[in-house]
Amino acid sequence: MLELGSVALMTLYPVCLFGIIASFLGGYQKNPRFVRAGERAVLFSCILVVLATAVLSIQFLQDDFSNAYVASHSNVDLHTIYKFTALWSGQEGSLLFWNCLLAMYAFAAVVSQRNRNRDLMPYVNGILLVSIFFFTTLHLFVVNPFRPLMLEQGTVLSTFTPIDGKGLNPLLQHPVMAIHPPMLYLGFVGFVVPFAFAMAALMVRSPGARWIRVTRRWTLFAWFFLTCGILLGARWAYVELGWGGYWAWDPVENASLMPWLTGTAFLHSVMIQEKKGMLKVWNVSLVIATYFLCLFGTFLTRSGVVSSVHAFAQSPIGGYFITFIVIGVGLSIWLVRSRREYLQSETVLDSVASRESSFLFNNLILLAACFAVLWGTLFPVISEAIQGEKISVGPPFFNKVNVPIGLFLLFLTGVGPLLAWRKTSWSGVRRNFTWPTITAVVVALALVAAGIREFYSVVCFALSMFVTTSIWMEFYRGARARMRQLGENLLAALLNLVGRNTRRYGGYIVHIGMVLLFAGIAGTAFNEDTRAELQAGESLTIGKYNVRVNEIQSGETPNYEYARAEVMVQSGDRTLRTMYPERRFYLASEQPSSEVEIHTTLREDLYVVYASAGPNGGAVLQVYRNPLVRWLWIGGLVVAFGTLITFLPNQKKVLA
Repeated sequence: MLELGSVALMTLYPVCLFGIIASFLGGYQKNPRFVRAGERAVLFSCILVVLATAVLSIQFLQDDFSNAYVASHSNVDLHTIYKFTALWSGQEGSLLFWNCLLAMYAFAAVVSQRNRNRDLMPYVNGILLVSIFFFTTLHLFVVNPFRPLMLEQGTVLSTFTPIDGKGLNPLLQHPVMAIHPPMLYLGFVGFVVPFAFAMAALMVRSPGARWIRVTRRWTLFAWFFLTCGILLGARWAYVELGWGGYWAWDPVENASLMPWLTGTAFLHSVMIQEKKGMLKVWNVSLVIATYFLCLFGTFLTRSGVVSSVHAFAQSPIGGYFITFIVIGVGLSIWLVRSRREYLQSETVLDSVASRESSFLFNNLILLAACFAVLWGTLFPVISEAIQGEKISVGPPFFNKVNVPIGLFLLFLTGVGPLLAWRKTSWSGVRRNFTWPTITAVVVALALVAAGIREFYSVVCFALSMFVTTSIWMEFYRGARARMRQLGENLLAALLNLVGRNTRRYGGYIVHIGMVLLFAGIAGTAFNEDTRAELQAGESLTIGKYNVRVNEIQSGETPNYEYARAEVMVQSGDRTLRTMYPERRFYLASEQPSSEVEIHTTLREDLYVVYASAGPNGGAVLQVYRNPLVRWLWIGGLVVAFGTLITFLPNQKKVLA
């Protein structure tokens, strides 16, 4: 099996190289034979990298510990599902999985465009093959996933197959980790397609927004999976790491957030180019930034330059990534500058009080947030390089900078639907803003009257109501017009309204989801926690909850040893539930892990962690009360639902 995987990767190398030459030469000479050869190279590359990935997966499932990577990340007693997910648990396998997804995207692009955009496709194929070639170089020369396990006996190295492996990191033995990395990778890798089409459009000097129309669904697809991946990562951190939170501004978390911010800006900005022929340079720059930020995030995760619970071990791979990124960014900037006459705006911004203006401000705020995250993430590395001392930047910095930025972004989310394209009259501004402003002020006053003095939380809830009201008005006006003109009932009017313009109203649903996300985040201002060692029969109180330890248990499974507390949770005289927080020690990897228990309501979470065994023989419990967390996950589901709506075709063509 090792030989089959290695042969597949070694064959992939010349196939990619041949395809790159054939694609670019075929595009330059307009030679259809070379173009077809390049397309066949893409298809053959996909077959080879899928074969290599399948071989590695089979080795995990069959406990083939002759493979050094399998022996380092699996063991005999590991559950079958985690043997499969161990494929992307380490450096070598995760990059092979990345390349597999990349080749599948390339394959899908070739097949979907086999009879369309023939002038663009040679260059699209060439760019996609360059990316596959880069990752194949890493497989063969830096992080080979098919390296045999070797045993050193004096000065002689010989192959060795142990009886059992070292096991999978306990933190990765969670159902979410079977979904989170693939979704994150689908998002990261997916942005290569719009990038390839944008560069191809510049190479052939294609005017207009054709490449944007071609890649709109590809971009939405990548953004959808990146969004889901980020939220699933937050969920994993919340239920697995045992620290009571879901986002710590960790460098690797930041690495996934940055391309999401620029990708979100791109999705909004392209609407201006499609409707008004503006911001052409801006859009190309955004798609370049998004693609290379995805690669930069991979560099941060795998180079070892930053410390993170998510990061892989230090590796020489970082130099390869930086070289590829620097060359890629340099060539992209040169291409944009050399084609700037084809990127001139067709119109100008007519008024500040316009939807174009709100989208532009939205873009600027998203980029400001991205720069703040990038600066905070890299500052420790920069300070160490300049001063020889690594100065850490923690959550206080990110919160101080990004909370005001996020609130302004939330405000713009509500402003956009209230403004017309090109120009909104001041009477229209007053009319459209009246009810959203009134509801926001009422909510703010009600919260202050209720004794809430957290400034940012009050502002967040008020702005959330502002956005919700503005979006509701859009749905109501459209539905009322259909009810009057066509005699439809309210439900039919709403469904047909959405069906006629899925992109617009699906986007509004996404914005409602973002409001719920912001509301969930605002609840963190009211978090509280306590810690105590409790013997059986003892209890502690937090908020309205009484947490009582009934029994402390311990035991062992083939995979781990555990200590468990049976905890009864009461509110007043009412028993809510019995929890079983647990502390585990995994035998193969010799690593500890906490299994938290969470009592969830729409109002708040009670989060219980078995932190450790106490010095007096009791259980040390860390207990958190986290208000409104559930709305974060509900908001994520609404965002996903709204995005799926935008994929649906319109019932009929919409002219405005």
